[in-house]
Amino acid sequence: MPTTREYPIVYDDSIWTYLDYLELPNDGKRYQVIHGVLYMTPSPTSYHQKISRNLEFLLWHYVKEHELGEVFYAPIDVILSNADVVLPDIVFVRKERAGIIREKGIFGAPDLIVEIISPSTHKMDEKLKKDLYEKEGVREYLMVYPEQQRIVHYLIESGSYRAGVTYPMGDTFTLKTIPLSLDTKAIF
Repeated sequence: MPTTREYPIVYDDSIWTYLDYLELPNDGKRYQVIHGVLYMTPSPTSYHQKISRNLEFLLWHYVKEHELGEVFYAPIDVILSNADVVLPDIVFVRKERAGIIREKGIFGAPDLIVEIISPSTHKMDEKLKKDLYEKEGVREYLMVYPEQQRIVHYLIESGSYRAGVTYPMGDTFTLKTIPLSLDTKAIF
């Protein structure tokens, strides 16, 4: 089995697969595989968790009330390919696509992914994951920046993310995959 790598250090060129990922110990650490490379990320901060809870609750309540699909929060495996297994902070899958939700995780691109950006994961979330989500067709991607209290919103248009739109504290924006307007004050 390939050597474990702690983000962002890469020690060799071994390829990790979903089957390798399944063999990892249940040791409480957060592992992800991106382009065949295994990454371990630290546990989130309490502020990260507060933001995640606030946003997940807003999304979950609206989605449940309108029977739009399913909202999940970390940890849940999102298997995008044999060499790409990620654990986003929040995911949404429309009701029409519920077939990608299985017992072991979500097998395919969710409609919406939210990543709460921390100093230890920002390079992974801003580049590796963003590029992966775009390639795999995640329709909407939110990057939430706790320290700056801002959100960057990406939407797929013609197969690629258009330029991200930034919403600072106090702004309101509307999601496309879930027809919901969100006030950043309710998130932070």
